[in-house]
Amino acid sequence: MQIYLNGEAQQTTCTTLLELIQELALEGKRYAVEKNEMIIAKSKLEHTPICDSDRIEIIHAVGGG
Repeated sequence: MQIYLNGEAQQTTCTTLLELIQELALEGKRYAVEKNEMIIAKSKLEHTPICDSDRIEIIHAVGGG
């Protein structure tokens, strides 16, 4: 299916937001997820399905000084 990840069209076989996070190797890192303009709590990622044409924004914290 096609989703929009951070504004760019992308094909994915992931069925939940947690699978997408795992595919992007973000597990264990600091990040926030928004699906169709709604912030999704990390505790809900496993149970939040991804549908065709969903707009997903993932922001991850980068350390620095």
